Amino acid sequence: MGLDLFGAEIITNPLLRDRFIEPPFSILDTKSGNWQRRKKEWMRIGMKSEVGRDSVVINMDTKSKKNNSAKYISIFDPALCEVLYNWFCIDGKEILDPFAGGSVRGIVANYLGFKYTGIDIRQEQIDSNIEQGLEILNNDNQPEWIVGDSNKVLDGFNKEYDFVFSCPPYSGLDGDVSNMPYIEFMKAYEQIIAKSCNLLKSGGYACFVVGEVRDKKGNYIGFVPDTITAFKKCGMNYYNEGILLNAIASASMRANGNMKSQKLVKVHQNILIFKKP
Repeated sequence: MGLDLFGAEIITNPLLRDRFIEPPFSILDTKSGNWQRRKKEWMRIGMKSEVGRDSVVINMDTKSKKNNSAKYISIFDPALCEVLYNWFCIDGKEILDPFAGGSVRGIVANYLGFKYTGIDIRQEQIDSNIEQGLEILNNDNQPEWIVGDSNKVLDGFNKEYDFVFSCPPYSGLDGDVSNMPYIEFMKAYEQIIAKSCNLLKSGGYACFVVGEVRDKKGNYIGFVPDTITAFKKCGMNYYNEGILLNAIASASMRANGNMKSQKLVKVHQNILIFKKP
């Protein structure tokens, strides 16, 4: 036992971690020892989510005259998958991911006994995911990865899912949200969210992990509140919000450059949870 800043006794409950993997609080700290241990255990099974994905060049902007740029590939955290699947896919096993990206969410899902269906528009990404799945999982326990535009593919789906889980396509390093103008992107984005949630069972949960994005002028576009609005438009209830604290890593390299224009370096993502009535 210890004392907080006000001299009150701090009461901890070690059973929370045993029961929930991580304490079910609104802030999830990926830098903690327990989190890093679980992440390392997941990576040991051989996941390579960066395969098939394009790297992003970031400016370190140091005082050194040497090359001040580096390549960075965002990899979804398998430890986060483990936590969210166990917390919110509680009444069934079917998981739908309309923006699949890399292999992590699918491999973790099926490894834990869930059944994952992921859609991605890039053939090379799906090929890589399938290859990794065959290397890690039994042949009779493979995620279903589908190539195509979710806005079209979902029209052919007629089954129900227990959990919708995704990380939508945007550049998390001060880039544009996609190759199309934001207004057009949001129109398609809202349609995909609506179609995904239409396939969700009553009482089921949807979770999107998102981060705010800057436009070409350096202003935040409001992607997080726009995502919340998109879910509410299709009848979903805004149920939980969590903050995922990321490792500092590349943020340190970007700090000097960012602060030349007074931009804080983002070291968190928003975990948005919705519930279907």
